[in-house]
Amino acid sequence: MIRDTMIKTANGMISASSSSANAQSPGLKTYFKTPEGRYKLHYEKTHPSGLLHYAHGKTVTQVTLAHLKDKPAPSTPTASSSSFSASSGVRSAAARWLGAGNGSRALGFVGGNVGSKSISSSSSSSSSRIGSLGASSSSNSMTNSNFDGKGTYLIFNVGDAIFISDLNSQDKDPIKSIHFSNSNPVCHAFDQDAKDGHDLLIGLNSGDVYSVSLRQQLQDVGKRLVGAQHYNKEGSVNNSHCTSIAWVPGGDGVFVVAHTDGNMYVYEKSNPIARWHVCQGSINSIAFSFDGAYLATVGRDGYLRVFDYSKEQLVFGGKSYYGALLCCAWRFCILVLDKLCKLVMDGKYILTGGEDDLVQVWSMEDRKVVAQGEGHNSWVSEVVFDSYWSSPNSDGGGETVMYRFGSVGQDTRLLLWDLEMDEIVVPLRRCPPGGSPTYSTGSQSSHWDSVFPLGTLQPAPNIRDVPKISPVVAHRVHTEPLSGLTFTQESVLTVCREGHIKIWMRPGVAESQ
Repeated sequence: MIRDTMIKTANGMISASSSSANAQSPGLKTYFKTPEGRYKLHYEKTHPSGLLHYAHGKTVTQVTLAHLKDKPAPSTPTASSSSFSASSGVRSAAARWLGAGNGSRALGFVGGNVGSKSISSSSSSSSSRIGSLGASSSSNSMTNSNFDGKGTYLIFNVGDAIFISDLNSQDKDPIKSIHFSNSNPVCHAFDQDAKDGHDLLIGLNSGDVYSVSLRQQLQDVGKRLVGAQHYNKEGSVNNSHCTSIAWVPGGDGVFVVAHTDGNMYVYEKSNPIARWHVCQGSINSIAFSFDGAYLATVGRDGYLRVFDYSKEQLVFGGKSYYGALLCCAWRFCILVLDKLCKLVMDGKYILTGGEDDLVQVWSMEDRKVVAQGEGHNSWVSEVVFDSYWSSPNSDGGGETVMYRFGSVGQDTRLLLWDLEMDEIVVPLRRCPPGGSPTYSTGSQSSHWDSVFPLGTLQPAPNIRDVPKISPVVAHRVHTEPLSGLTFTQESVLTVCREGHIKIWMRPGVAESQ
């Protein structure tokens, strides 16, 4: 660790004399340069300094961006009015779907080439765990019913707590904390279009899952969940850790939870309706395409798997060069027209990163990796497309000629990449040992020529056969390993494992504010 006690601020550095718990560390610049200009550190967010980090074991901080719309009309059902008690009928339905008898629906996508879903009977051990899903929690704590809650919030986990911060406030401390008594929150997801009021999902390392109303949590002055729906209570469905959780886009309250045992569960209307056995070992991350048609997963076995969600079929999969894949993200566009943002489906490419220190770009059309980025010195923790960024060479017709995406890793660095598929240099075909290389114009690698059939898991291609890209920016932004990255229209958010968040304003935005 750098121990200089004072550094001049004229060169963009901050003095180490600050006593703040999350003060900028010496040696870290407060800006980074890109081709379009400087991104400047605007402010930071963190947890209370007295927090005991590892009450139930060490966890990695993840951040969810949540935008609350106008307060719903009084007739809208609230979370506190909806309670759920698992009846025997619900338990039998759960057992029937999850594999507690003949005709059960359990989908396997573990190894080999799989073209469609496979139906398998379950073990008796799984049926013994199917039980009550748990009732909603209730609370008599005081609330502020006049609190509207409209705004944009950061939801992040540290230790045994969930913290909520106002993104548009420069206060470092969160405005709300929610503590869990027996487990740590490890993943969360938000759906601003949730119809029943429950818009926030929280997964714990005990396997338990909660759905709550974010607005109701902000209204309550206590430090416990209020009006919560409780799923997989005490491991009744699966007793392994949650790893990733996601709402199904347009799914009307349907969500998916991934676990460390390689299983993924689909929940609908308070019930688990399907179990997908995806891989041997942990599922590390899941992500839906914008329209909900496809679901991508990455896991401990090093494979990216892309599924047709409605057909429950494997579309394709591919393997890392070394170790696990840790993160994945889809490409989608955000058009800004008259200061209004509009999401536009793209879904052409998927990003992955993991323990081989590489960032890979996968094509849905070609069903294979089409580019890979070398630049990280350690595991890649998060990859995200910057859908608000537009290329200086854009034609003005709404089509982006070049993609911008970012990655963060355990090397404490943020890397930004520009990807233009038309300009990627395709490697020449390599000759077999003892043969003569060919350098004829247009000669390409067999990997680049081929399109893999549907439903196949591909081995890692020869690393020399995949086009290489280099980062346009490589900047050390924290002293601790990084765990998260988020893009907004005005800023870039970087997150370290210990729960400190930095908000970097885009060129021109800080000056205008």
